[in-house]
Amino acid sequence: MDLGLQGKKAMLVGAARGIGMAIAETLAREGCDLVIAARSEDSVKDAVAALKRYGTNVIGRPVNVRKADDYKAWLTWADEAIGGVDILVPLSSSGGGMGSEKYWTNAFETDVMGPVRAVEAVIPGMTERKSGSIVLIGTTSVGEAMGGPQAYNAMKASLITWGKQLALFHGKDNIRVNVVSPGPVEFEGGNWDMIKGTMEKFYQSQLRQQPTGRLGTPDEIARCVAFLASPAASWCNGSHLVVDGGFTNRTHF
Repeated sequence: MDLGLQGKKAMLVGAARGIGMAIAETLAREGCDLVIAARSEDSVKDAVAALKRYGTNVIGRPVNVRKADDYKAWLTWADEAIGGVDILVPLSSSGGGMGSEKYWTNAFETDVMGPVRAVEAVIPGMTERKSGSIVLIGTTSVGEAMGGPQAYNAMKASLITWGKQLALFHGKDNIRVNVVSPGPVEFEGGNWDMIKGTMEKFYQSQLRQQPTGRLGTPDEIARCVAFLASPAASWCNGSHLVVDGGFTNRTHF
């Protein structure tokens, strides 16, 4: 299947490792030009160098999305530098944590306002061009009683409602907005890799819930994101795609 991504321009915030890097690689292989961000300058440089092997234009700069003014300046630069964004995938996340108000502040600024500010930056151009695709990243923790009462779970849940509202409001301008919620995904240096080494019993309990007997890979999430971002998914708007190998127990009607 031709996804129709050749020549598209994508902005990925938080794309130097894990799922973000896998999405960047998938889009680059399909012919997308990319502008990417991560917090570390070295991580961005390494990611840009790795992604250029696919033969498309790839640029990037580091940014901390919790520093609102710096982040807004980065978004303006990125949109202009890439020549207008066709695809937006904001991925930055604060991760989990309980026991302190700081987790709520961090989750709100990173997991909610990170995507909000990115969407607000690209929507005017997409509206003018009457074309655009936005894929927000949720988590299966929004639909499962998993990990205790964490700010991360609550903030990610808000993206599903907001994504649907964006889709309905901007559909008239041919701008599609969808949400992908990954289940547990394991990669070297990632959260589940860390949990495997430090919380073996919890890791094994989650593994037993997987019908396939394993956790997911970044590439398996990336392919779903790339499809929803692409013209091949032109009739997908306001959708919430759970990609978890059957991990969640809910029936999705």
